[in-house]
Amino acid sequence: MKTIFYKLILCLALFITLFFLYKPQINNKIYKGKEKDVYVSVEMNQEVHQILLDDYLLGVVAGEMPASFELEAIKAQVVASRTFVYSRLLSVDNTTNTQVYLDDEKMKVSWDEHYEEYKEKVKKAIKETKGEIIMYQGECISALFYSSSNGKSENVENYFIGSAKPYLVSVDSHWDESYDPHFLKEKEFSKTSLKQMFNGSFNYQILSYYPSGRIQTIKINNQNYTGRQMREKLQLASSDFKIVEKSDSYVFKTKGSGHGVGLSQYGAQGMAREGYDYQQILKHYYQGVEISKNK
Repeated sequence: MKTIFYKLILCLALFITLFFLYKPQINNKIYKGKEKDVYVSVEMNQEVHQILLDDYLLGVVAGEMPASFELEAIKAQVVASRTFVYSRLLSVDNTTNTQVYLDDEKMKVSWDEHYEEYKEKVKKAIKETKGEIIMYQGECISALFYSSSNGKSENVENYFIGSAKPYLVSVDSHWDESYDPHFLKEKEFSKTSLKQMFNGSFNYQILSYYPSGRIQTIKINNQNYTGRQMREKLQLASSDFKIVEKSDSYVFKTKGSGHGVGLSQYGAQGMAREGYDYQQILKHYYQGVEISKNK
């Protein structure tokens, strides 16, 4: 009798221990608990802050996409941003390396007199896509996004050197030119400054382009550079650029803004303006994916 009693006590103690120690886990990069309980670890100013997921998404949209955009475009951004943070196991920083996040005070400054209007609009987009994430063959995708393309998105391996991903491939994005008011940009450098940046001279030859029209390889003096390397070195808007020589300077003329991989925000705006919903937008820019509900 005592043996049975002790076994019951042991089982009860084990149950209580497991109950209090249990924490929701991420399985295949998907949170399996209630989304209202999800916190994102956000590193800001060398400190890690725990922020509720919905609050985080509100701040990310504020930091990453114009809230004046159509609701369906904002929904697409919300789902992409939610997916992105899950793919990073709910641990990110507050820079363009992951996603820019604005707290409430910064939102007030950014949105100014539209603060209340835009806040409610983004919260509506978050609520109406509650728990939705983008999946490819059972796992969260790497939901990359950028401001606007040059008319086509880019294969991921052409910019971020590494493995190709079947859902991050070049697709048509003709909407960008019509809807991005800063689609064309120019940046001018004096010949003297470019010579200093490239070891005393600046003799260039564009060797190859990707099918999207972005520069693959450019030779400067005796060294080859990728389009990405040139974009980063000169802080250009994109890696689709032309070089125009003037008497004492060179002008770099670019199309689009960003790396060009994944979701184009101005492309999403254009599609939304033409009547596409957020799921159609996401499935256009991320090929072969499914939108799943995280229950």
